[in-house]
Amino acid sequence: MPASQVPDRSIRICADRGGTFCDVHASYPDPENPHERKEIVVKLLSQDPNNYKDAPTEGIRRVLEIVTGESIPRNTTLDTSKIDYVRLSTTVATNALLERKGEKHALLITKGFRDLLLIGNQSRPRIFDLNIRRSPPLYTDVVEVDERVTLVGYTSDPQAEEHKVVFDEDGKVKRGYRGKGWDGEGDAEGPGDVVRGISGEAVRILKRPDESAVKVDLQRLYDSGYRSIAVVLAHSYTFPDHELAIGHLAREVGFAQISLSSQLLPMIKMVPRGVSSTADAYLTPILKAYLDGFFAGFDEKLRDGRLRSPRVEFMGSDGGLVDANNFSGLKSILSGPAGGVVGYALTSWDEKTKTPVIGLDVGGTSTDVSRFDGRYEVVYETTTAGVTIQSPQLDINTVAAGGGSCLNWRNGLFTAGPESAGAEPGPACYRRKGGPLAVTDANLMLGRLIPDYFPKIFGRSEKEPLDVEASRVAFEKLAKQINEESEHDREMSLDEIVYGHFNELLRRFIKVANETMARPIRALTEARGYATSKHILASFGGAGGQHACEIAQLLGIKTILIHRYSSILSAYGLALADRAHEVQEPASTFYTPENVPTLKARLDTLTKTVRDELAKQGFEPERIHVERMLNIRFEGTDTALMVLPAAAHGEVAPDGTENFLRAFRRAYKAEFGFLLEGKPVVVDDVKVRGIGRTFDSLGPSVFEELRTLTRRTARNPSTTHATYFDRVGRVSDTPVFELDKLAVGDEVVGPAMIIDNTQTIVVVPGATAVLTRKHLVVTLEDKDT
Repeated sequence: MPASQVPDRSIRICADRGGTFCDVHASYPDPENPHERKEIVVKLLSQDPNNYKDAPTEGIRRVLEIVTGESIPRNTTLDTSKIDYVRLSTTVATNALLERKGEKHALLITKGFRDLLLIGNQSRPRIFDLNIRRSPPLYTDVVEVDERVTLVGYTSDPQAEEHKVVFDEDGKVKRGYRGKGWDGEGDAEGPGDVVRGISGEAVRILKRPDESAVKVDLQRLYDSGYRSIAVVLAHSYTFPDHELAIGHLAREVGFAQISLSSQLLPMIKMVPRGVSSTADAYLTPILKAYLDGFFAGFDEKLRDGRLRSPRVEFMGSDGGLVDANNFSGLKSILSGPAGGVVGYALTSWDEKTKTPVIGLDVGGTSTDVSRFDGRYEVVYETTTAGVTIQSPQLDINTVAAGGGSCLNWRNGLFTAGPESAGAEPGPACYRRKGGPLAVTDANLMLGRLIPDYFPKIFGRSEKEPLDVEASRVAFEKLAKQINEESEHDREMSLDEIVYGHFNELLRRFIKVANETMARPIRALTEARGYATSKHILASFGGAGGQHACEIAQLLGIKTILIHRYSSILSAYGLALADRAHEVQEPASTFYTPENVPTLKARLDTLTKTVRDELAKQGFEPERIHVERMLNIRFEGTDTALMVLPAAAHGEVAPDGTENFLRAFRRAYKAEFGFLLEGKPVVVDDVKVRGIGRTFDSLGPSVFEELRTLTRRTARNPSTTHATYFDRVGRVSDTPVFELDKLAVGDEVVGPAMIIDNTQTIVVVPGATAVLTRKHLVVTLEDKDT
């Protein structure tokens, strides 16, 4: 419709920039029915330097052209007056970490700990590997700060409560330390001021930093070209004063990025806290540079953040949206896949049946796997590219297998990945010079992709279809190599090479890819005591529909959900996602009846802080949901679990209060299989997470709809196509249905294919697919019946 008829602040845009494709989902008011919204889907390559600089900006430009009906030339500053919000997820920081292309930065650390992060935690992921290759540290220079604080007392004192320093209401020492090592005279076991830390622990200040000496070191770094630093001091999680002072000095010198461990991650354990801070100093400048480039494509209103300006929000690794000011490299490691988890979780979960869901996101570069059982599974320590990061992230397992995974013949074996063709040059069929054979080429040759229905975004004009001939020539060359190197009495056909029916000893390209994708699913289910077959498979991502049925068969899963927008579900998930804000403080106290009131008071204080912040962002009190958590461990162990109270799991204590101890014991037993009976329980941290809900409800679940759905067999496919199926061979007249032409309740029986502009869904023989309002529900035949 004409731009003059498009209401201001009415277009909502969500963009997910992946490794191969950038997906954009947008909605705007229907001109004929203003109470309804029309939706737009745009899919383009994440990198196409010959045609545009930035994929999300180009996608938004195309959306504005479609909605307004006006031509908007490329490289012009985009007017944002019609935009309500832009939500983004990006892999920029992730790729910088994987490729080691982050910002040069220096580490400032307590004197005597220069090599602490280099030494690390001594873990041996490959314990029998004789050639250990440790990843180099992210920082390139180290400055030791001559400062030191220590905690009063000693670890695991059986009488810690009786011996500890007691403070009055003003934080002054009321009674000094009385435990082992006390000299009988002072407030602790030696000289130095004793103060109360944030965690409640007594901190003895042995040496304060010489600010003039620190400033000289900072100036030297700045003059050497450094603009980013990470500051990691001992015990700063509870006593941040020295780090804050150094941060103030660094700002005076002119550093652009200052990552203070006490502000980023106020948690005990100096190594993961330190590595996380160096990761933030390494990645955040790269992320900010990308965001500066993104904002440069729009008018000033997009970035000023005022009430009447369009909102810009980013998907964090924990599945919550944050604004530009709170988005950092540390929070963006899983920004891309997190949107997909939110998308399938909110559209696949049924509150009545409570059947757990496995999310299978098959993209162009990788496959991301996760599990949803009524709430997001969050982990607080992960290792990415050899870097152990302590930061809340959704529990997502990633494997290097996707549509762009390169296919090779090595040492008599078929391999798929881990190398990827990416977006530049992309698979052989993408019409780019030097494009290698990839899984997409294999699916194209098997007839599982139809060029006429695949997005025509290739070639110099960006309007050409997939190049079947390029894939064929490359496979014929590979077939010749395989037949020359294999000692068999006959040559294998192209179908046998692509799928592999010739010899069970040889790995098959598609089967290898399917097995690679299934492996992390087993790690999330069977390895943790869950029966894989008792789950639903929610398949999404551009290549998900081509592999979903066969992966489900491998895992014994009978039901597959494929959302109508499954190929862009990470972008669609951004439209459904909630705004999140969380606050965390160290505690370091025993979980006892005497200490519970203090812990509750601290949680109450953090709860108010979180609610106030979300209220400032425009959320009404009834739209704010709060989760209160404690990070708990058994005394003498170093593994803490962040737990919600038992009431959050449907259990209520007799007095109606929060029962964290019961929740911790259950979580510990589930994780490790035993309990340390009789051991005191220690609370390391208190945490409150506030969620500002975007939607109160998304309506009835897909399973509620299925119970009342009237089904009928789909008739009159749009066309037929020769398609190859396992154990059946090539079916020359496989019916092809267009998703948009199917009606709710239509049932498609395999073998068949269901296609729309952005995805191809292969329905294997014996499977049945039925269309609901938002999903395609695929049911596999039970081989036992």
